[in-house]
Amino acid sequence: MVIDVHTHIVPEQFPAFGGRVAGDAWPHMDHIAPGQANVMISGHNFRTVTDQCWSIPRRLGDMLDEGVDQQVLSPMPELLAYRLSPTDCLELGQHLNETIAKMVSESPDRFFGLGAVPLQDPALAAKELTAVKSMGLRGVEVLSNVNGENLGDAKFRGFFKEAERLDMAVFVHSQHPTFESRFVGPAMLENVIGFPIESGLAAAGVITGGLLQDCPDLRICFSHGGGVFGQLLPRMEHVWNERPPMRELLPEAPSVYAKKLFYDDVFFETRTLRYLLDMVGVSQVMVGSDYPFFTRYMLPAKEFEELGLSAAEAEAIASGNCLRFLGVS
Repeated sequence: MVIDVHTHIVPEQFPAFGGRVAGDAWPHMDHIAPGQANVMISGHNFRTVTDQCWSIPRRLGDMLDEGVDQQVLSPMPELLAYRLSPTDCLELGQHLNETIAKMVSESPDRFFGLGAVPLQDPALAAKELTAVKSMGLRGVEVLSNVNGENLGDAKFRGFFKEAERLDMAVFVHSQHPTFESRFVGPAMLENVIGFPIESGLAAAGVITGGLLQDCPDLRICFSHGGGVFGQLLPRMEHVWNERPPMRELLPEAPSVYAKKLFYDDVFFETRTLRYLLDMVGVSQVMVGSDYPFFTRYMLPAKEFEELGLSAAEAEAIASGNCLRFLGVS
């Protein structure tokens, strides 16, 4: 069985913006053709999407072609919308959560769901976790930074403690790099270069920020294989061994914490994925794709073959680790 931990949805429609503070920053769908729509945000087309984002039959057909048995559904990251007011963000998240819960209920043997909360208001986000869980969702998706603030910052600790208490998974998706002025080239470099750096910064930040010391049972996954984190880890480890301030900061070596995090396998090549497996262990890596926004570079079965995995290792990456991440087993 293969479970894809990293897939996204966009609702076919959004509620009317009404008198919300968000104004035209509130998203709406401009359906330009059957099965195709522009996601309009702040007067601009953020992304043209297809019915892969909301149609269960279309999604199930694609899963069959990709050799995927189940998907974990989460919102298109931009829709987490931390730039909105907390109240507007909460209402938008509730619509996303209802959409995902409905898709899961219609095909419970094929889908799991992760919801959205207004993390720019950590207390409100923590409170909303109970409602998310009551809908049958297994956790939440959050962005790699919250309007520029790292997830390891103490202000978010109460939210993560509540997620840990409720036994809910947290999937961290890269978005809105905090160093956009450094890109030289087209706008797409925000995604191509910025996202893996963002993921690495977020993973490093939850370690150096002490999150895993305060929330030892928290299940948290980083998208795109943790990005550059695998390259940061040996340097962090060396400094921890050599410099007292780093040892004062972290009671255990960075590698110990790194092996408690989860990661998807969205690297687009097996060499980098093999490096991650060697660094953190087979038990922490899961199949992902970023469906439907990226084409899978290799079918999971072929990837396992190229990596030279044993049957037990392949089963862990294909499904076992994901079920553990989601709290199913």
